[in-house]
Amino acid sequence: MADPTALPLVSVICLCYNHERFIAEALDSVLAQTYPNLEIIIMDDCSTDNSVAVIQEYVRQYPQLTFLSTGTNQGNTRAFNLAWRASKGAYVIDFATDDVLLPERVAQQVAAFEKLDDTYGVVYSDAEYIDDEGRHVRFHYKRNQRGEVISFAPSGDIFQHLLGRYFICPPTMMMKRQVFEELQGYDETLAYEDFDFWVRSSRRYKYFFLDAITTKRRLHANSLSKQLYKPGDRQLTSTVLVCRKATKLVQSAGEKSALTRRLQYEARHAYLTGHYQQAEQFLDLLRQHAGLGPVYRTLHLINKLKVDLRFLRILYQKILRR
Repeated sequence: MADPTALPLVSVICLCYNHERFIAEALDSVLAQTYPNLEIIIMDDCSTDNSVAVIQEYVRQYPQLTFLSTGTNQGNTRAFNLAWRASKGAYVIDFATDDVLLPERVAQQVAAFEKLDDTYGVVYSDAEYIDDEGRHVRFHYKRNQRGEVISFAPSGDIFQHLLGRYFICPPTMMMKRQVFEELQGYDETLAYEDFDFWVRSSRRYKYFFLDAITTKRRLHANSLSKQLYKPGDRQLTSTVLVCRKATKLVQSAGEKSALTRRLQYEARHAYLTGHYQQAEQFLDLLRQHAGLGPVYRTLHLINKLKVDLRFLRILYQKILRR
């Protein structure tokens, strides 16, 4: 039998904050991985529910688990950085403990990485969305009747694509340790990490799409993505900061055009959710980056006046749900 330690070490960083309802299933899914050379680190960000008691019971049963705590609530980006800096794996997975890994996840992604050259830093894949009770909702990518992915899922140099649109399901990513070392981890000033990581890492490294469903991503009311555009949410301000970084990274006309579309999109949605300050910031970036055409000059004016048109976005969403 082959020595498991001859295979690359993979660090699975299990981030927990008030995941008492889901953490047992999440940890079971990590322990059930068919890949034999794993480092499993559980980082609790000062949960206020019964999560820590569940984690402690798992650590008692499975001594290969490492349990860390932030001491005080730090937020996702800081909690993850503490954990990955304590890890040793050649590859890293950022795993929220309300999600589920399918048994072949790590083995499939390591096998994909081992076939790629050193210019690749991230492997991502398809995911199944599930609800609070674990029931199927949908898959991240659309497929035809033959099971082939027909959604946008590129490989290679995808910096321009990542500027212009969302298409990666974040919990499906496996990343080289070298990427984190060069980027010095996540930006801890931000409320969320995905967009910033994509922009900074894809400027330096290629991405590979693995055509496999490797992860179950849970959709529930308390998830971070559900807070976007709600009053007081810090994610929109973080998006402004990432877009500001991106303006300094674009190098081609195509990349400039993609970022222009992003800024236009973010400005519209910030305005139509009543986030007038952030809308102003996006519009200011757009003005500096590409200029304001007639539509966005008008948007700039009505945003200044705080004309409340939030009902238009609500109406549009109702039409989409029909």
